[in-house]
Amino acid sequence: MRRHFPVIIEQDSDGVYIVHCPSLKGCRSYGHTIEEAMDNILEAIEASLEEMPPPGDVTFIGVRDLEVNVA
Repeated sequence: MRRHFPVIIEQDSDGVYIVHCPSLKGCRSYGHTIEEAMDNILEAIEASLEEMPPPGDVTFIGVRDLEVNVA
């Protein structure tokens, strides 16, 4: 069986790509390129699924950008 998992990609100030799968608690990784980060998060997702049962019927809605004033 194949399942789809959303992955969020961010880039830190050093240019490293930080990726995480919000459907799986604590499932994070990184890479120096997007391709490397995606390969690494795939491994992390597979490892997470081996350790815990897959989540129930959770529907990913999307990502929003929220602007906040910071002192």
